[in-house]
Amino acid sequence: MDLQELIPPRHVVRVVNEAIDRIPDATFEAPYAGGGRPPYHPKMLTKVIIYAYTQRIYSSRQIAKAVREQVPFMWLAA
Repeated sequence: MDLQELIPPRHVVRVVNEAIDRIPDATFEAPYAGGGRPPYHPKMLTKVIIYAYTQRIYSSRQIAKAVREQVPFMWLAA
């Protein structure tokens, strides 16, 4: 199943995705010193958080639930 087919072309989740993709990777990777368990990609987390805020979801637990249950969040989190 391709989640991309379930999201309309002009949906706000696509706008958030494109806007964050324009930011260079070096901006996100600079603060990470390395070591420990590999982190989730900071771009992906930024996309999910910004999209959550557009949907008026501010709680980390509610964001985690949305990633498990809502198609646009699943698509962003790949």
